[in-house]
Amino acid sequence: MNRAAERKPGRRRPRPGRGALWIIAALFVLSGGMQLAQIGAWARDTAEPAHETKATKPQDGCIDDAGFTAMLADLKAREAKLVEQEGLLTDRRNALALAETRLEKRLNDLVAAEEALSKTVGVAEEGADKDVGKLVALYENMKPKQAAPLFAEMDPNFAAGFLARMRPAVAAAVMESLEPKTAYAISVLMAGRNAGAPRN
Repeated sequence: MNRAAERKPGRRRPRPGRGALWIIAALFVLSGGMQLAQIGAWARDTAEPAHETKATKPQDGCIDDAGFTAMLADLKAREAKLVEQEGLLTDRRNALALAETRLEKRLNDLVAAEEALSKTVGVAEEGADKDVGKLVALYENMKPKQAAPLFAEMDPNFAAGFLARMRPAVAAAVMESLEPKTAYAISVLMAGRNAGAPRN
């Protein structure tokens, strides 16, 4: 029996080599699609804004322009604050130095005033001592009966001071002319003044 007669009607036998052509065509299509995708990515990269170029994009571990500007501004602010604080410290040091100078001048003025006052007091005491010495000499030259009424009118402390500077004989004569109570009060004051005096 012939092989052509054995084929069933309505069914064709595939030709050899046609499947390989389909595979090659599919690979061409796939390759073309990949090239189109690469071209699209390249077009997208070239269409990016100018401020996002590689020069301005921050790399890993690097600071972009905005961060650098912010850091520089912060450093400048800190520097200005330090300069301001240094100025305040300088002003305080100057104020303290000025206050110290004024205080030293006032102390010198006080020392000078104290020395002047001491001289004045010394002169006054010397003058008063001379005046008291004159009064003591005057009372000593008076008769005891004439001087006694004057001592009776004096404050006992004041009278005791005069009598202590008079010669003992004259002071005793004046004390004899005084009333006993007055003479006793003056004697107690004179004894109290001499109690603290050295005995040797």
